[in-house]
Amino acid sequence: MAERTLRGARLGGQSFEDERGIEFAARQQVGYRCQLGHVFEITMSVEADIPAVWECPRCGGEGLSVDGITKEVKVEKPARTHWDMLLERRSEKELEDILKERLDLLRGGEIGPAHLHRANAKKRIKSA
Repeated sequence: MAERTLRGARLGGQSFEDERGIEFAARQQVGYRCQLGHVFEITMSVEADIPAVWECPRCGGEGLSVDGITKEVKVEKPARTHWDMLLERRSEKELEDILKERLDLLRGGEIGPAHLHRANAKKRIKSA
């Protein structure tokens, strides 16, 4: 049993494999330059799609490709607001009618904050 134990091996990620007979993937160096003038290279696979932008390892800024690769301009849809979605369901005339109806109910004390209901209820009791 003692012959099968690994001696001298420490805990962690130490590998006992060697690199003989292994063929690495083809690589290329891609250059970038950030706005502060830092020039750096990133090693990438030959088969990889090369991004136009890479984060600068020195300052964290946006590094643009030295090889002239440009960013793809994405077509963005304009943000739909609550008002836009509301107008998809109702016309402005309908909304005006609903607003008038709700304001009448609010002013009449039928809807609204609880403290307004209590005040109107006392007035109705006294007048009755």
